[in-house]
Amino acid sequence: MSFTYSTLKTAIGDYLESSESTFTTQLPTFITESEDRILQMVQLPEQRKNVQGQTAADNRFLACPTDFLAPMSLAIISSNTYTYLDLKHASFLKEYSPTTTVTGQPKYYSIFSQSSFALAPIPDSAYTCELHYLYKPASLTSGSDSGTTVLSTDYSDALLYGSLVEGAIFLKESPEIVSNFEARFKESVARMKNLSEGRETRDEYRYDSLRLGIS
Repeated sequence: MSFTYSTLKTAIGDYLESSESTFTTQLPTFITESEDRILQMVQLPEQRKNVQGQTAADNRFLACPTDFLAPMSLAIISSNTYTYLDLKHASFLKEYSPTTTVTGQPKYYSIFSQSSFALAPIPDSAYTCELHYLYKPASLTSGSDSGTTVLSTDYSDALLYGSLVEGAIFLKESPEIVSNFEARFKESVARMKNLSEGRETRDEYRYDSLRLGIS
């Protein structure tokens, strides 16, 4: 089963037996809430990206990509050598580098905000860096009615039941109905996790086999 934006909206209305305008105008919200819950609970291989950038001398901060969701690694690249920074809590960086007078090649980073990282020590030069991160895919609701996303095609059960939870709460359905949809949502997410972890294990095995020359 897979959904376009249009067919998902229809399915939500059919399951909850509502076509009132006060309900249908909230359908995009139900869908985005479901997407957000899924992306917070599961790390999908399709969410991974790499991007390169540069630090600025005497500037503690490094901008995040606009679609940034969570970091996987951050490295300084020098002479084709990667030096990985350790992810720390912001309080650690403040204690490690309490003043702007301590500069050097960064060893640590923290998430300062959704749009920037903080580095320590403060860069003493412009360093090339590479961020491996999880990105937030575009919402199904941002496209046309015939549009699809990875969630709507490959993980449609989770997206549907997550949307139904939000819709049922909006309609003030009974706790039993909400709980039923919530249970189905969690079952679907559990299947997603198993599938995602299985893919990662296979990919790691292939990588190790190639690296070690195993056929």
